[in-house]
Amino acid sequence: MHPVRLALPLVFASVSFAQCEPLTVVSWGGPYQQAQSEAIFKPFTEATGIEIKVLSYDGSIESINERAVAENWDVVDMVEDRAIAGCEAGFLLPFDAEEIVLQDQAVPVRQDFVEGAFRECSVAQNVFATVVAFNVRSYPGIKPTRMEDFFDVEAFPGKRAVQKSPDAILEWALLAEGVPARQVYDLLSTDRGLKLALRKLSEIRDHIVWWDDVADPVQLLANGDVSMSTGYNGRFFSAASNDGLPITIIWDGRLIGHEVWAISNASGRIADAELFIGFATAPEQLAALAELIPYGPARRSGQLRVGLKPDGTIPMRDHLPNAPQHGERFLTRDTVWYAHTRDLRDRRFQAWLNEKQD
Repeated sequence: MHPVRLALPLVFASVSFAQCEPLTVVSWGGPYQQAQSEAIFKPFTEATGIEIKVLSYDGSIESINERAVAENWDVVDMVEDRAIAGCEAGFLLPFDAEEIVLQDQAVPVRQDFVEGAFRECSVAQNVFATVVAFNVRSYPGIKPTRMEDFFDVEAFPGKRAVQKSPDAILEWALLAEGVPARQVYDLLSTDRGLKLALRKLSEIRDHIVWWDDVADPVQLLANGDVSMSTGYNGRFFSAASNDGLPITIIWDGRLIGHEVWAISNASGRIADAELFIGFATAPEQLAALAELIPYGPARRSGQLRVGLKPDGTIPMRDHLPNAPQHGERFLTRDTVWYAHTRDLRDRRFQAWLNEKQD
C-alpha cells in the first residue's frame, strides 16, 4: 500500500477540469501498455481531467516520421537511443525535464534519477532488460543458464527466435565468445569486433527464427516453434506469472536499458504533455507500474516503494532487471553508441543476412 499515491492528485489540484481533446500517448501495446493504463493513464485522467488517447507503435524512428503528424502524437514512450537519434533528427521537442518532474521530499531530482536520465528531448522512466528465455518443456533435464547456452545447439538443441536486428544479439555473440562485458562496446566499434560477433552468430544461423513484433517471442515459445527466444523481461514475466506459460528467463548477460518519455514535434499540447510526463515519472506511479510488470523505476525513490504484485503473491522488486540475485554478468546499453552507430550496424547485419541467400 502506498499512502502517498492517494495524495498525489493534490499536486494537480489547480489544473482545469474543462473538457478538451484527448492527449495522445504512444506506447508499445501488450501487457506493458495495459500496465501503464492502470498505473499511469487512468490515474492521470482522474487527477487532471485530461483524457488519454493511447496508440501503439513498433518503437522505430521511422514510425514517428510517418505517423506523428497525421495522428497528432503528443507523448511517446521510447527506447533511449532512439530518442537520442529522434531528437537529433528533429522529430522530438527539447524540454527541461528537471523543471517538470516532481521532486520526492528533499532529494534533488538528479540524485534521485538514474545516471544520464535527463537528455535534451527525453527523461528516463524505467529500466528494462533484453534477455533470453526458454520453454521449460524443451529441456526436461539440464536447463540453460548462461548466454553461451543460447549459442550451443548441441547441448541445448532447438530453434532460437531472434529479433531481426543487430541490437543485443551482437553484444551477446561477443559475450558467448568470452569477451568481458566491459570490453564489448569498444570491440564492437571495430571491424574486427563486428566480424567476430557475426562469425559467432553464423554458428546458429540455420537454427534462427526471426521475429519483428515484440509479442512474437512469447507466442513462438508458447507454440513450441522455438526452444529459446530473445525478448523483453516484462513480457516473459507476464507470460509466466499471468498466463501460466512454461517460460523461464536466463538473466545471465542481460542487456539493461532505459525507457524514456519524449514529446513529438507534432504535438500542439506541449504544456499538457509536460504535465503528463511529470505525473508519469512520479515515484508513486513508477512503483505502481513496477508492481504490475517488472520494469524498474528510473528513480531511487520509486524503487524503494515497489512492493508486492497487486494480488499479493509476488514480491516484484525481486523480478526487476537490476535485482542483485540475477547475477553479476550484464551489459548496460550504451545508448549514445547505439544512436550513432545504427546505420553501420544495420548495413553489416544486412550484408550478413544476404550471405545466406547467395
